[in-house]
Amino acid sequence: MNDQSIMENILLTTKGVCDLYMHGAIESATQNVQQTFDTALNDSLCMQSDIYQKMSQKGWYPAQQADQQQINQVRQKYAGQR
Repeated sequence: MNDQSIMENILLTTKGVCDLYMHGAIESATQNVQQTFDTALNDSLCMQSDIYQKMSQKGWYPAQQADQQQINQVRQKYAGQR
């Protein structure tokens, strides 16, 4: 395994953990449990962001910029659903 593959696996795992913590927070029966999940989710989201930034800097996770026409199409699509 090369460094890029390892980072991709770590990123995917971190995203999965974020999903689990989010569902834990949603399903929490008490404020104390919800706060614990919220804290864990926030920490995981920060970690995910750091991993993404490192991958992006190395060119392993390039982001594409949407052009204005694409943005307008999405806006129109969802504006009618309100």
